[in-house]
Amino acid sequence: MSSTTAPGTEALAESILRGVGGPGNIESLTHCATRLRFQLHDGQKVDQAALDALGGVMGTVPQSGDRFQIVIGGAVARVYSEIMNLPSMTAGGTAKPKSDADVKAEMRAKSRGRFAWVDNFFEYLSDSFRPLMGVLLGSSLIIAIASMLDAFGLVDFRATDKSATWVFVDAMWRSVLYFLPIFVAYNAAKKLKIDPWVGAAVMAAVMTPNFTGMLNKDSGIPGITCTTNATLGTQECVAHVFGLPMQLNDYGGQVFVPLLMVALLALVYKGLQRVFPENVHMVFVPFFSMLIMIPVTAFLIGPMGIWAGNGLGEGLSWLNNNAPIVFAILIPLIYPFLVPLGLHWPLNALMLQNISTLGYDFIQGPMGAWNFACFGATAGVLLLSIRHREKEMRQTATGALAAGLFGGISEPSLYGIHLRFKRIYPRMLVGCLVGGVIVGVMGGVDTDAFAFTSLLTIPVFDPMVTYIIAITAAFFTSMALVYFSDFRTKEDRAQANAERDAAEAAARGEDAPADDREVVTAAKVELAAPVAGRVVGLDEVPDPVFSSRALGEGVGIEPADGRIVAPVDGELVTVVDTGHAFGIRTADGVEVLVHVGIDTVKMQGEGFDVRVESGQKVSVGDLLAEVDLDAVRAAEHPTVTLMTVPNTAEFASVEPRIGQDVVAGAPVVTVQR
Repeated sequence: MSSTTAPGTEALAESILRGVGGPGNIESLTHCATRLRFQLHDGQKVDQAALDALGGVMGTVPQSGDRFQIVIGGAVARVYSEIMNLPSMTAGGTAKPKSDADVKAEMRAKSRGRFAWVDNFFEYLSDSFRPLMGVLLGSSLIIAIASMLDAFGLVDFRATDKSATWVFVDAMWRSVLYFLPIFVAYNAAKKLKIDPWVGAAVMAAVMTPNFTGMLNKDSGIPGITCTTNATLGTQECVAHVFGLPMQLNDYGGQVFVPLLMVALLALVYKGLQRVFPENVHMVFVPFFSMLIMIPVTAFLIGPMGIWAGNGLGEGLSWLNNNAPIVFAILIPLIYPFLVPLGLHWPLNALMLQNISTLGYDFIQGPMGAWNFACFGATAGVLLLSIRHREKEMRQTATGALAAGLFGGISEPSLYGIHLRFKRIYPRMLVGCLVGGVIVGVMGGVDTDAFAFTSLLTIPVFDPMVTYIIAITAAFFTSMALVYFSDFRTKEDRAQANAERDAAEAAARGEDAPADDREVVTAAKVELAAPVAGRVVGLDEVPDPVFSSRALGEGVGIEPADGRIVAPVDGELVTVVDTGHAFGIRTADGVEVLVHVGIDTVKMQGEGFDVRVESGQKVSVGDLLAEVDLDAVRAAEHPTVTLMTVPNTAEFASVEPRIGQDVVAGAPVVTVQR
């Protein structure tokens, strides 16, 4: 969710830092096109509700192994830079003072997922590719421009006798795809916490002109024999090195080889670190790693990676050739579920593999149906937001649609809109289905480039007409379904419109329309004091998380006694084991946090007598707990009791009444929708 007025980037960076437990809880921080990706020491310290309530945060995604993602959208690079430039983050995170074995054991023990190794596998894939998204997008746009010139007959982009100018233009985009194995090896090694340059050097060894020169049987080097793969049309050569047969391959554009190689290199590298004294690591660990892994890669891992990639490519190619409609429908229908979880990376790897081995890819065409169905659903939301004068949703949808249509990036749409309203996904899937059926029935769509599916890259797809028809149908199907059936239920729409009318009337200094007055009155909620005492503002609270409003607007109360009562009617959604905090949600969606004392979690429940449990319904004045305030003071913790509204951003105003002495149950906060 996002607030009406987003905070400045610097303020947002500080709030995010507090929300993930502070700089001391961060082991490392990276980012992709839309998300901040944290590796934390303790994932339990994350205040997810506070992070979700921040303006500028589209959503949060907890993962296994103390990993945590925060979806920012197009401003992610700027927010990342602001976080890393904060004085407390000068070291970029703090390393765990534990052995590798201890860390692995703790990560397995704390894993939130059922199978942590699955999360680890996909994190390895995504972290190996994610930093390359910028240059991959850059190369795809160069291809798109060249293809547009080719489509308009201004240049023959695919001619074999191109001028030196267009050979140079080819080099501008082929550099990324050809040397992709070295880039992937570098990132993969960095992910596995070994010297990334060693990973890059091992991969580069089998891509040097000396090595690739042996691929030509007419090179004059004796002992080389070559055959042709009948299915893929690729040439396979074998040379005898040290008296052993070595399968020769052109590893340009390969992705499976560096991923497999680095996985084994990490074991060798870390094993050598244990063998050699630390003072000679710089010399002997890289030396022996290269001495071992370059031959292993050339003789074993390289051919295995080629076989694996060719096998997957041939399997998908068989499905595409023998059941093209099934294939074309399957791809766009599974992507909406893979992308939010980050599970789409293996398919991206297969696209690159297909381009390397086949010279073209047949996955990206059907995938375009999903992307444009996604963007069409966003367009439907944008039209509705204009029609219903929803300013915040209009701004969100406009940014998400621009990122999609011109950048091919779906995350702003997914996290900013689609995953927030459950009515959108079924309608978007219909668009995916329509686009996929068209691609399948019309014989499929191929491309010889790795291209982000946006308006700018349409010319790289062949046949272009088929692709345009499919993505247009997917876009307008989703857009129409969302627009005519709405992304809100009838009840939600009526309430949203009533709140809008009231807000507009208030802005004009008028009374709300007569028909809406009852709705507006019902939207006003009074929060009662959870304890007797002196009411103070959050600015006076000695806790930066509360005083910064990271957990919403509210009040602090210096308690006169230890009776803590419910401040509102609702359901207890949170009752912490230590008894110091309670979360209540009202029937109309107001979230209320009652927090007794500062840092009282450290008391481990001592002095707290809890009288309720999670899931229980409570009414104003019901006893939640009795607290021994003397015990809290003896433990040297402030006794001030906080009451805040974590989802403050969802309301027109949250108004505290401070500077008064109250009894428990007296109104102290007014929430206005």
